[in-house]
Amino acid sequence: MAKKYFGTDGIRGTVGNYPITPDFFLKLGWAAGKVFASEGSGFVLVGKDTRISGYMFESAIESGLTAAGVGTRLLGPMPTPGIAYLTRTLRAKAGIVISASHNPYYDNGVKFFSVLGTKLPDEVEEQIEYYLDSPMTTVDSSSLGKAKRVVDAAGRYIEFCKASVPPRLDFKGLKIVIDCAHGATYHIAPHVFREVGADVVVLGGEPNGLNINEQCGATQPNNLVQAVLAQQADLGIALDGDGDRLIMVDHKGEIVDGDELVYIIAKSRLQEGLLYGPVVGTLMTNLGMEIGLKHLGVKLLRANVGDRYVMEMLVEHEGLLGGEGSGHIICLDRTTTGDGIISALQVLAEMHNSGQTLYELKSGMQKFPQVLVNVKTEKKINPDQSEPIQKALKAVEQKLGNEGRVLLRASGTEPLIRVMVEGRYEDTVNGYANELADVVRNSMRA
Repeated sequence: MAKKYFGTDGIRGTVGNYPITPDFFLKLGWAAGKVFASEGSGFVLVGKDTRISGYMFESAIESGLTAAGVGTRLLGPMPTPGIAYLTRTLRAKAGIVISASHNPYYDNGVKFFSVLGTKLPDEVEEQIEYYLDSPMTTVDSSSLGKAKRVVDAAGRYIEFCKASVPPRLDFKGLKIVIDCAHGATYHIAPHVFREVGADVVVLGGEPNGLNINEQCGATQPNNLVQAVLAQQADLGIALDGDGDRLIMVDHKGEIVDGDELVYIIAKSRLQEGLLYGPVVGTLMTNLGMEIGLKHLGVKLLRANVGDRYVMEMLVEHEGLLGGEGSGHIICLDRTTTGDGIISALQVLAEMHNSGQTLYELKSGMQKFPQVLVNVKTEKKINPDQSEPIQKALKAVEQKLGNEGRVLLRASGTEPLIRVMVEGRYEDTVNGYANELADVVRNSMRA
């Protein structure tokens, strides 16, 4: 059944444009409350990132839950994976995250976690959508929900992150620059890495509600590159606004993306005899990672783009590790969802155990040049059903042969067609990507 409101990663859009409005969030809180109340007594956790609209939407969701007779536990600013963890350990009915992840401050959204710390099943989202289209009611005053604040939420999550690596590991002498993207990790990540012994320099740690992800964080790590070189640091860690993405920078100032980080963690687990099942990437995963894993005797499976689909394939094939080049990395032997801080700690642990630098660890995987062109769409277009696009696609695939890949797909969260071309030679790849992007633009004008 097609969902009306929920996309691949919850509900997201521009603040003030339906459905990212206070009245919708009020109704959403009520609709979710109706579903969770039907499962018995309990409370729902509500956390947010640092964007200014979070205050407005937090209040609206709390009011809706209260009207449905469900109690609320407010976490305040908290990374998305932290909310997943606390939902599980506090035995909440569900966790609600108010965030637009890596998007600019003027966007916002919402997603849910189950009591297991995983994304809600489709059938539960469908039940919430049923109530969203139903008249809103209020329970009797004696049955209204109550709201409380969880005052030790940050401390609980900090300890959980630290426990994801053995306590014998001491990172003294390691100098790290951390870019918190002025987001939800600003009061978490610096404490975690300092408390495991590292010397920490912080960027993007002063959120003001408007600067989240602005020229910083995992999506724009250029400032981090400069800081790592200027500070002569051993490495840099870039998180995004809600803390579920990780991009790193080695001591030479080279960016290490999610594919390379998954490769490093996979090799580490394999050497420890702890890797089981396939590694799961996506349709966008670099061909170099697939080849690198193959040399280790590890199979790569490709899911649709989105950490939700990576997780589904991991569960289906009983895998341990998966991720995306964008930095969503899922280590199911450590936590239940993508977690930038925990993923970074796994890489640091391998640096410690191997005695190698991040630059040396990534060298086992040779990335193929991969060019991604985002084409903005004013009207909805399905590239699979466009004859000119498909004809151009097949022509490029034929030219690349077995030494490259082409992928065209509509974004699940933004009005974009993503054109990805991958191959051995950068100039060739660039040319083919721009050629296909032009065909997509022309098809929209037709």
